[in-house]
Amino acid sequence: MEAEKSIQEQPQKKNGFRKFMNRFLLVVLLAGAIIFWWKYYYVFGEGVKSGELNYVVKKGNLFKTYEGKLIQAGFRSQTAGSINSYEFVFSVTNDSIANILMNNSGNYFDLHYKEYKGAIPWRGYSEFIVDKIISMKALAR
Repeated sequence: MEAEKSIQEQPQKKNGFRKFMNRFLLVVLLAGAIIFWWKYYYVFGEGVKSGELNYVVKKGNLFKTYEGKLIQAGFRSQTAGSINSYEFVFSVTNDSIANILMNNSGNYFDLHYKEYKGAIPWRGYSEFIVDKIISMKALAR
């Protein structure tokens, strides 16, 4: 009788496979979180772009974000016989910066931006996020 009680009172050992799967799942989730952070939240580069502001618009189906385009000086040709201007397509996350840009479309701007490896819907369509206006000059027309 006492032998039966001692067998029942002993805690059951965890299955070795279950222990392995729990650890494996934890490692996979941690690796996935690190990869997600590196792709969408790690600042890959930052710099300043200068040019004439073409437009800034607020658009989106589910997440309304500010998207803009800056036309830079100079020309390039991707295919023979055609000439295109340099364009800097960007997103803006700060409402006050976006409003300043929208109200001064057509002016010359120096914009500071951060570059990410990927775009996420609530931040904008572009990997380039403008976070500061360094300077603005009205163009003489």
